[in-house]
Parts: sequence; C-alpha cells; structure tokens
Amino acid sequence: MNKRERSIYFFIVVLPAILSIIGCYQFLSDRAGEQQHEKLEWVATIHRNQMDQFINETKVSMDILAVSTEEELQNLNKARTMKIQTMLKKMAGKDPRYGGIYVLDFEGNLLVGTNDLLKQYNLRDKPYITEALLTKDTAVSDEAETLSNNQPVIAIATPVMNDEHVEAILVSHIRLDYMKNIMRMLTPEHSISIENAKQIPIFSVNEKLETDKTEQIVKYPLAQLPWNLVISTYESNKSNLFPLTLMFGAAIIILLHIVFLLVKYVMLKRQTKLEKMQQEAQKLELIGTLAASTAHEIRNPLTGIKGLVQLLNEKYDNTEDKLYFAVINKEIERINQIVSEFLILGKPTAQRVQTVDIREIIFDLNPLIRSEANLYGIEYNLTLPEQEVWVQLNVDQMKQVLLNLTKNAFEAMPKEGQLSVMILKGEEDCHITIADTGSGIKKEDLDLIFKPFFTSKEDGTGLGLVVCKRIIESFGGMIEIESELGFGAVVNITLPLQKHQQVE
Repeated sequence: MNKRERSIYFFIVVLPAILSIIGCYQFLSDRAGEQQHEKLEWVATIHRNQMDQFINETKVSMDILAVSTEEELQNLNKARTMKIQTMLKKMAGKDPRYGGIYVLDFEGNLLVGTNDLLKQYNLRDKPYITEALLTKDTAVSDEAETLSNNQPVIAIATPVMNDEHVEAILVSHIRLDYMKNIMRMLTPEHSISIENAKQIPIFSVNEKLETDKTEQIVKYPLAQLPWNLVISTYESNKSNLFPLTLMFGAAIIILLHIVFLLVKYVMLKRQTKLEKMQQEAQKLELIGTLAASTAHEIRNPLTGIKGLVQLLNEKYDNTEDKLYFAVINKEIERINQIVSEFLILGKPTAQRVQTVDIREIIFDLNPLIRSEANLYGIEYNLTLPEQEVWVQLNVDQMKQVLLNLTKNAFEAMPKEGQLSVMILKGEEDCHITIADTGSGIKKEDLDLIFKPFFTSKEDGTGLGLVVCKRIIESFGGMIEIESELGFGAVVNITLPLQKHQQVE
C-alpha cells in the first residue's frame, strides 16, 4: 500500500471508524443515562405516593384517637387511664408502624402510653410539641429521635382539643426501621433519603458506601410534609455498553472497508483508463511518426511516377491505353491522399492559421457538397447564423475535415436520405453539426471509430476520422459522434470563438 492509499485508507476507514465508535458509545451511554433517570423518576413516584399515604393515614388515625380520648381526659382517674392505655395499646398492636403511642398533658409530661420509654422525659420544648400547641394541628418532627431502647423513630404530635383549648397532646412514634424495610423491599438497588426543609437528612435507606462515585439524583417534594424524597443511584454500569459498541464497531469497520474497496476499485479503473489513454496517445504518436517518415519516402518516387505516366499518356493515343492511364492516375491520386493523411498523423508541425468567418468556408464547399448530394439523390439542408462566426484555424485542413465528414455521410446513404449541415454561434464556442439519415454506427463501434486503421468500409483506410480529430484538436476544438444503428449519425464539432478579427 503506497502513501496515497494509506492516506485514503485513514480518511475512509480509520478516522470514520474511530468517530463512529466514539459516537456510538456516547449515544448508548446517553441513552442508558436517560433510561436510568426515567427509572429514578418512577421509583421516586412510588415512594413519594407510599410516604404521603403513610403520613396521611397516621394523621387520620391520630385525629380519630384524639376525638376518642377527649371525653376520657376530662375527669381523668385510674379507670379512665387504664381505658385510654388499653385503647392506645390496641391501636399500636394492630399497626406495626407504631413504636409507641402516648398521651401528654399540656406541660409535656407523660400521662399514659403503650410503654414507659417517655416516663422520665418532659417533651414541652420539642419543636413538634410547640408547633402542635401553637397551630392546634398535627405536627411532625423534622428529625429522627432515638429512644432509650435504641429504636429510631419519627414523632407525630396531635392536640386533643376541648372547646378550642388544648387539653392534652397525643404523640405517636413511627418506627423508622419499619419505613426503611418497606422502601428497601420495594427498590433494593436504589439509595433513598428523606430530608427536611433545611435539606438535613432525616433518615436514609441503602446508603452508598462509595460516595466518591458519580450518582444520578432525583428529588421530589412530599405532599403531606415539607420534606423532600431523594432517590439516588450509581451511574448505570457501562460495562455492558462495550459489547454493543464492539459489535457496532465491527459492523462499521466491515462497511467502511467495503467502501474503501469500492473507492479503490474506482480509482484503479480510472487509473487503468488513464493509462490506456496514454498508451493510445503514445501508440498514435508512434504510428504518426512512422507514417510521416514513410509518407515522405513514398511521395518522392510517387511524384516521378505521376510525371512519367502523364508523358506516356500524351505519347499513346489508343483508347484502351487512355483507359489504363486514367486508372493509373486515379490510383496515384488515391495513394497521394493516403500519404497526405499519413503526414497529418505525424508530429504537429508549424501550420498557417488565420481567423476567418467559418461561414466563408461553408460557402466555398457548398457547391461541391450540393453537387455530390444531387449525384446520390440526397436532400441537402444548410443552416447558417446571420452573425459572423470568427474562428482561428487552417482553412485547407478545415475544408478537408468537412469534405471527409460529408463524404462519409453520403456513403452511409447510398440510395436516398437527408443531410443537414448547421452552424450555431454560442457565447464562447462555435458548434458545427453534420447529421445524416444513413445506416448509423453500431454501439460497440462508437468507441473505436477514432482509433487508427479501424474501418467498417471494404476499401477504407481507417485514417479519415483519426485525421479529422487530429485537425480539430489542433485548433483547440472537440469532435464527437452520436449514432444508433439504423437511425443515422450526428457529428458535433466545437471550436472556440475569436473575439476580434485578426488583421492579416
């Protein structure tokens, strides 16, 4: 592989493959992150609804209990105390969420409860007790408490009202281990945290040990409390992205190699075509050089032969001899024509070019073309522009091209047909079109007609169109032939226009 192929391989295979693999990995990573975030939102919704329902149910239960104990607390005695204690134990026993339910007096001292954990404490200064007394509504602690039995709880205080006065306070302890077990059971793979309005964590579930890792976090406010539910998890394990990325990378590398092979094939085909054209040009140059040198050697003795034949023609008056001399002269002229074509095939030589109106060349040739058309019974049409069409060329060689092309057209229409010669003036070029309604050219022969010595005629030399092309290209022009077998042929010649007439 050469330097150019290595560069093409890098830009077609290596660089796109690297960018595609990086892009694929980034896409899969972003997609995994989006899916994980959606899952976090779903988890947060579940726990938020569960937590709101849990708090709401607790508040309702405490409100009902407050109404039930209101009358019993008015004239509290030992019997009523036992009745209230039985009621509290009955409620706590039915619901495992409760770590204890207590009745406090207005000063925050324990009156009765399901256990004696608060017996030696005064809770008057607790923020949630103060809030319940001031708002005369249920208040929830904004931090976790640890009881003497080492059980963490959240306290809920509900005032017991009597004629709009707070007679007592109901306090229920909600077991955090119960709440944690429910959350852990629902989503064991996520870290869950409840924080208060000051963003201080109240309790957490599934605490992460490796806190230095990047996490995705979703925070949702609770409806029943001024708390936030925080759901967090490690970023999704990206190790499973590597197999998918490798599969995509393998596929894209195979596809890019196919593209590289196609590009290499196109380049090889183009290079082969270029080399073929160079070989044809070298071949034509070699043929031209050989033909030109041979033509010079032939022309010298041919001139002597022609002179001697003319002398013999004058010496012998016999009719049969005259016929033989005419045939000899005709063949000498044919040889001379071939030699002239050989000379044109040779290396370009300095030639006399001039700027002329192409219409004048057509006017000079028009009688010859028209008489030839009448001889073949061909309908001849000529279309010329009204403006002058100045081109730079050798007049004699241009006449040779036009006569050669019209001769080919007549020979393609041996009985009848139509020949059209048209000149169009463009902005920068002159276009000459010679169209006939003859037999046309085979599709496979169109690529060969400008090759030396290729001919479809029995007595053709295969040099006529080659010479025409050589002459037109020497003028800076171009010649093309369009044809379909059975539908005639169209010769298109393009020559560059000259902006100003040159003064001889």
